[in-house]
Amino acid sequence: MSTIYTFQAECPALAEAPAATDVLLVYDTSAGRTKTITADYLGGAVSAPVATTATSLTVTAAAHANRTVVVNSAAPIAVTLPQATGTGNKYRFWIGVAATATGHTIKVANATDVMAGYAFCVTTTSDNAEGFKTSATSDTITLNGTTLGGVVGDIVEIEDVKTGIFSVKLFTAPTGTEATPFSATVS
Repeated sequence: MSTIYTFQAECPALAEAPAATDVLLVYDTSAGRTKTITADYLGGAVSAPVATTATSLTVTAAAHANRTVVVNSAAPIAVTLPQATGTGNKYRFWIGVAATATGHTIKVANATDVMAGYAFCVTTTSDNAEGFKTSATSDTITLNGTTLGGVVGDIVEIEDVKTGIFSVKLFTAPTGTEATPFSATVS
């Protein structure tokens, strides 16, 4: 005769899981007990976008890793990334409202972190492509709504790839004469 398992009786952790969360059971041999893991965590913990209209945003792994931050403000938003430690965390920004005046900035948290990557720009006047790469000291991205990008639909992808280094990719549609969105401003 075979044994029928009733996980609800054998795994009290199921009762602790949020009702709207899909939960998977995992047997921890070192602890000798069944534990739970959420399907979101197993799938990379990708969650719904986070919208912001704040004038400043300090990015954290807990609130922003593997999520899209929708920038919904024409007023400048100053974004500060966490320290680059090689976690593999990805941060994605999508421009929902075109920047005006001073422009949005995305900066590293300290004077030793840098950004390595490129900006791929498609001009709105001719649909030609233009590219810009970071320098060895790039630590800031500026999106001004015109020549540096920052129009609705622009995407900034940032990954914490190594201690002290963020990989960056920008997909922008600047207006006017394009210029590099990368600079070194953190001291």
